[in-house]
Amino acid sequence: MQVLTVGTVFTGGVLLRILMLVYGLWQDAHMTVKYTDIDYHVFTDAARSVWMGKSPYERSTYRYTPLLAWLLTPNIWLHPAFGKCVFIACDCLVGWLIVRILAARKLSNYKRAVYSALWMLNPYVANISTRGSAESVVCACVMAVLYEVQQKRIARGSVLFGLAVHLKIYPIIYAVPLLVVLSNTNFGSTAYIQPVSHLLLNRVVTWFNVHRFVFFVVSASVFFALNIAMYALYGMEFIDETYVYHVSRKDHRHNYSMWFLPIYLQFYSPTSLFLGLVS
Repeated sequence: MQVLTVGTVFTGGVLLRILMLVYGLWQDAHMTVKYTDIDYHVFTDAARSVWMGKSPYERSTYRYTPLLAWLLTPNIWLHPAFGKCVFIACDCLVGWLIVRILAARKLSNYKRAVYSALWMLNPYVANISTRGSAESVVCACVMAVLYEVQQKRIARGSVLFGLAVHLKIYPIIYAVPLLVVLSNTNFGSTAYIQPVSHLLLNRVVTWFNVHRFVFFVVSASVFFALNIAMYALYGMEFIDETYVYHVSRKDHRHNYSMWFLPIYLQFYSPTSLFLGLVS
């Protein structure tokens, strides 16, 4: 009898997250050092502001899209751990998408179980979502994009990609590899622009096929539509806190560049702004 199956992996992964969630609630109530991430309290405070009809940016250090604050309003009227349950659900969704992507690649059930276990049974991964980090929401969106593109549902994947980039800007780095995947060879599509005689120019224009055009237009439209909607509601405050802040931020605590120590030593110096930009 095979012990490691997709079913046992997911059962173990869900139980692990439930146990860590319950333990975290106990630790928060009884110990000085809290289990819950400080950002989760920031999310909850922003959700409270939204629930009261105010701007989520009234909560200092809230640097995220208002969509996240709206999503977590049940933290206020239902239960404070609602948001953690959402993050855990997204966490498990990532595991399920891993299985589906591997199944489409014709991997055996055992290999699907092994690779999904690297996510589902990883205590570090489970710790992130159960402490209240929203990273699993972005991860779920990105993995859903990969799955939809693999299934050749380009429009649906494009919508999810636009949403992912709106939630956090860094998934934009996946645009280039996704566009490479959407080639004529992989998708059997024809060039969007007719070939020309010049060899170099021909390579450039034939790169633009229907799938790449759809991906670019739909994902960009979703991204800008969401940003325009948030700007209409919250004005420049949304732009400043969600995007501009991250360009000029000086952060020596969440910084893996070689400049973290100079930033720390010169944090209140005028030169620290330059160091923050280069790092």
